[in-house]
Amino acid sequence: MKVSLKGVTKVYGSQKAVDNISFTVGEGEILGFLGPNGAGKSTTMKMITGFLSPNEGEITLNDRKMADDADWYKSQIGYLSEANPLYKDLYVKEYLEFVGNVHKITNKQSRIKELIEQTGLIKEQNKKIGTLSKGYKQRVGLAQALLHDPKVLILDEPTSGLDLNQIVEIRSLIKSIQKDKTIIFSTHIMQEVEALCSRVIIIDSGKIIADDPIDKLINRIGGNTVLFVEYKGILSDLSSLEAITSVSKVTKNDKNLIEISYNAQYDVREDVFDQMVKANCKIIGMYYQKLDVESIFQKLTKSN
Repeated sequence: MKVSLKGVTKVYGSQKAVDNISFTVGEGEILGFLGPNGAGKSTTMKMITGFLSPNEGEITLNDRKMADDADWYKSQIGYLSEANPLYKDLYVKEYLEFVGNVHKITNKQSRIKELIEQTGLIKEQNKKIGTLSKGYKQRVGLAQALLHDPKVLILDEPTSGLDLNQIVEIRSLIKSIQKDKTIIFSTHIMQEVEALCSRVIIIDSGKIIADDPIDKLINRIGGNTVLFVEYKGILSDLSSLEAITSVSKVTKNDKNLIEISYNAQYDVREDVFDQMVKANCKIIGMYYQKLDVESIFQKLTKSN
């Protein structure tokens, strides 16, 4: 299902929390929606769910507005908020039954059983939510968001409070349901973004400052990176390497290791290989300093 935002603005008093943003997310896509605290991420997510209304602009699901059919619109969306509000005095299974009744799910018991298994809540299903750890509360929140099998899934910090094993399990679950859903995923854990997301939008001060597939974002914003070349042989002249397109600097130490600084938009490895062969040097290894989403995020948001 396609989610589209066109010129969306949200104002609180004199402050624009979200400032004229537009983007579209398609079925099967996991969008990483990133930004520093107060950037407008949660406000945007709440507007997509219909919890908040924009002051300007339009949000649609498959080109249908919420005003066209509010019940249908809300039935298409599953939402796990950052706060993850739960009824702490209810038992896990009891709470999911309540949520199933709200959504008028016809196959409620089988669906609850399926989600309890998928989210790893089998041992906790008969415990009160208030007694659970934060990680298991997150699982309950994710189970309720998925219970009515929505086509659009909005996840605001879904792995908050989970240990490493739990994060891997939830990541696997999200990937397994990706095929027929549109997923918008917000997190401060950049490793999660690189593991799950095909595309990243970065928002700061209510405005979109980047919208790219991860690899293109790194290439576009990353600037120079460094390729390390370990070799055998004698290399006295560096000019042929310095002449390679996009290479800005070449340095060599006494341990047969070359550092080549180059623009991240280009892949220089093949040209480097050819020049090393011409110099009668045997390459033992090539590796580079990997640019990641975290470094790009810091670079973009610190300058805004």
